[in-house]
Amino acid sequence: MPRSGAEARGRLQQAALELYRERGFDQTTTAEIAARAGVNERTFFRHFPDKREVLFGSEDALREALTGAVAEAPEDLRPLDVLLHAFRKAAPILEGNRPFSEPRLAVIAATPALRERELIKSASLTEAVAAALRERGTDGRRAGLAAHIGWAAFHDAIEGWVDDPSENLDAHLSRAFGELRALSAPPAGKHG
Repeated sequence: MPRSGAEARGRLQQAALELYRERGFDQTTTAEIAARAGVNERTFFRHFPDKREVLFGSEDALREALTGAVAEAPEDLRPLDVLLHAFRKAAPILEGNRPFSEPRLAVIAATPALRERELIKSASLTEAVAAALRERGTDGRRAGLAAHIGWAAFHDAIEGWVDDPSENLDAHLSRAFGELRALSAPPAGKHG
């Protein structure tokens, strides 16, 4: 039996991931997740409101890391550079959880209800980042645009990192944001 709330939460997340991979999301119940984790179903619901949310448990930590890093970024950075700074600061959350992150993404990709939840969570995090940019003084529409573009680059970096773990997430972030800059650069030999 887990001794701490954090341990129980981690065991529930791991149990859910294993069961979703074995049986599929729709065929797995919260009672089965709790039993696999060695806790009762009431404990499951103390940690998670439903069986979808068990795969999205690090959202609050990611939100806090991103918005905090946007706020603390050097004043002279442009919005996309602020976001690159923030995503780099948040990278250890994902890197420290890699054994869970990789199969989690596969389960989400295979499950429509989880893809929908992922889109909702991404939209919420994107808005939090946009709000943090506005707090820094970035114009409202520009902050929203930067947050959406930055979030797309962040996701591209995560997908690259999952596909190629030989490099750390920071290297993939550098590459994704470099590609983003290249997309907006004038063609070679042209000016303005």
